[in-house]
Amino acid sequence: MAAHNVFIVGLDEINRAMLAMLPQAKRCRFSPALDFAEIREVDHFDIEALLATAARRMEAVDGGPHGVGSFYDFPGTTLSAILAQRFSLPGPSLESVLKCEHKYWSRLEQQKVIPGNIPAFQAFDPFDDDAFDKLDLIPPFWIKPIKSFRSYLAFLIHDERQLREVLHASREQSEQLTGPFRRIMTNYGMPTELAEMRETFIAESPIGGAQCTLEGYVHDGQVVTYGVVDSVNEADSSSFSRYEYPSMIPLEIQHRMMDATRSVLQQLGYDNAPFNAEFFYEQASDQVWLLEINPRVSQSHADLFHKVNGVSNFAILVDLALGCKPKPMARHGQWSVAGHMFLRHYEPARVVRTPSEADLANLKKRQPCTQVKIHVTAGQDLRDLPNQDSYSYALAELSIGGRDRVDVLDRYDDALALLPFEFEPAA
Repeated sequence: MAAHNVFIVGLDEINRAMLAMLPQAKRCRFSPALDFAEIREVDHFDIEALLATAARRMEAVDGGPHGVGSFYDFPGTTLSAILAQRFSLPGPSLESVLKCEHKYWSRLEQQKVIPGNIPAFQAFDPFDDDAFDKLDLIPPFWIKPIKSFRSYLAFLIHDERQLREVLHASREQSEQLTGPFRRIMTNYGMPTELAEMRETFIAESPIGGAQCTLEGYVHDGQVVTYGVVDSVNEADSSSFSRYEYPSMIPLEIQHRMMDATRSVLQQLGYDNAPFNAEFFYEQASDQVWLLEINPRVSQSHADLFHKVNGVSNFAILVDLALGCKPKPMARHGQWSVAGHMFLRHYEPARVVRTPSEADLANLKKRQPCTQVKIHVTAGQDLRDLPNQDSYSYALAELSIGGRDRVDVLDRYDDALALLPFEFEPAA
């Protein structure tokens, strides 16, 4: 049987290896519409040039493209939707993707169907010196650009002075994402009042509690959730410590989250594509809060599903990209529980030492199934790391399986002892 040509926007070697382990890999040829470096390791996004490059690669393959997808946020998911439409391939509408990704537009749509599950919110102009006085929210409140990812340029604001300081530092950095994002909104006929609005930041009342992410998909209008992953923060910090799967949140609460997700996705018109929806459950008030819906699978969760279910969530992406209804995710993995850990540093510093090949080989010998991805190199200033959250620097990520959560954390402690990092004060 001839292979299906499936193109990925933002393909890298680690995720290429994960795709190669899928059952569909026997009948699919996975190719980069764009490499990871072309959508992440750049100073600015030339969207039309990226689309032209991706289209040229897709047209050049023998047999043409049969599917396209991405497991990365903007511009990955947006480009994928445009390419699917251009080549008449299965996929969500561009408008529904933008409704997910535009934080203010998404809140407006959520407010229509689940007003009790979202915080108070308000868009504002970061270049307005009177922005604080025009906000109707009482501090503390969170601010973030209308287009961001991984909590990039997200800050908890306590007073007017802090808002001024944060915005002064954030205005130029936020333009890297909001500028190209707004141009797509304009060039592809999205509502003018949203595409051309001066208010490129959003402020929201704080929400909190136990955090989790619903992984699911929509196929022919049917919304399916196939897994729930817990997100655990560092103590006294908004930075992620780790993801844990499966979730420990009670099933009744998970089903309330699923109902809210279904209502929002139907309101957005999102269909024939995967999603992940981030929620908080505040036990004291028995309140479920929707943080955001992302129009993609989470590549950070891929190995968690592989370890527990025996197949990664990339199987869902591939089936949908080919127009097929995904198969159920059974529990046939090697481990009962899996964790995706973030090793972080909390002060500006210069990296003096990172784990050597011998260190990594030693860990592989002791923990054959543990995956490690190191983000820094010796001599690097942590402040030069791209796309970090506002409160920490991610040094490395580890994906670990275990018999239970205690076993996973024990393996993590063992891994840290084998992975030395050293720093010196930053200039």
